[in-house]
Amino acid sequence: MILLLTAASITVAPSIANAQSASNAESLIPGRQPNDQPQSIKDFLAKQRTEKAKKDHEELLKRGEEVVALTDELEAAFARGSQLSPGDMEKLESLEKLVNRIRKSLGGDDDDEAGDADRSSPVENRFPSSIKEAFSDLRDMSDKLMDELKKTTRFSVSVVAIQSTNAVLKLVRFLKLRK
Repeated sequence: MILLLTAASITVAPSIANAQSASNAESLIPGRQPNDQPQSIKDFLAKQRTEKAKKDHEELLKRGEEVVALTDELEAAFARGSQLSPGDMEKLESLEKLVNRIRKSLGGDDDDEAGDADRSSPVENRFPSSIKEAFSDLRDMSDKLMDELKKTTRFSVSVVAIQSTNAVLKLVRFLKLRK
């Protein structure tokens, strides 16, 4: 029995020593501890993060403008021909991708399957009765989305904007199925 305990302690002791020396070695690596960095590097990294956040917010607004433009084009195309051409279906597909990117950058996820009872907009609670009504609702929700995006800053997360993206996506999927 003593022999078994001695053998176990001999095999465990080196692994514990290796783990301790590995953690000590990691603490000696520059960059592992932010307090060891010079102030100039910290300032540079903070400036880079700020510039990236500004750029991301500008891209978000640009995508919102593209959503509104695509929605207007699709609504006008439907008004002219009362149906969607294959080119219009491609625009509808790109609209869906754009809105998905916006939702992802806002921090939202696909919660269409979740039963949210506290929706703020009546458009989000129902499906339109016709394609014409769907395009009207799509334009309204795209405008609402853009308004909400304009209200956001790079420091904020807008739940209303995420809900608007979900409503736009619901309408786009309705239109894709209805053709």
